[in-house]
Amino acid sequence: MADLIRIYEENPNPKEIKRVADILRKGGLVIYPTDTVYGLGCDITNSKALERIAWIKGVKLDKANFSFVCADLSNLSDYVKQIDTPTFKILKKALPGPFTFILPGNNSLPKDFKKKKTVGIRVPANNIAVALVKELGNPIVSTSIYDEDELLEYTTDPELIFEKWENLVDVVIDGGYGDNVASTVIDLSGSEPLVVREGKGKVEEIL
Repeated sequence: MADLIRIYEENPNPKEIKRVADILRKGGLVIYPTDTVYGLGCDITNSKALERIAWIKGVKLDKANFSFVCADLSNLSDYVKQIDTPTFKILKKALPGPFTFILPGNNSLPKDFKKKKTVGIRVPANNIAVALVKELGNPIVSTSIYDEDELLEYTTDPELIFEKWENLVDVVIDGGYGDNVASTVIDLSGSEPLVVREGKGKVEEIL
């Protein structure tokens, strides 16, 4: 049975953030708010937690396209090959914000992602998500709980999210109503930026 923890985005309570980060460190799963839809996440270094998320989503872990949620761009070099100046300019302009960028992964990826040629990087403009990643000390591997086919309230109302997920995860953060539009996904791993999915982020403002 999960805990439901209320955290306010304007000024996230450090004690509650630490409580959630401790749950993540122990291999727990968290549902938390971002600047788009609510996300389901775990500690990037915890294999058992990663397997649980893959099982919940009905995918094999090595085939899963999860995002790495970072607090800022300083973590990038840990997971991504050296990026050129034009690419960095796009990232700098867009982040933090409602974008997921696909970038070429490097050899330092955590063991569960070693076979991945690319990784999705996300820096949400949401104080709760950023505070959580900072407190944890490394990225959260994340996937949205958004259902493409059903624009239902359970993807936006934290109490309904809790009802639906309380037996599958360890903690749900109530950070207020979420959005029901997912992030815009842009592939920057090739020679030209490629828009994979149009979502909340406005492409014309950053490319």
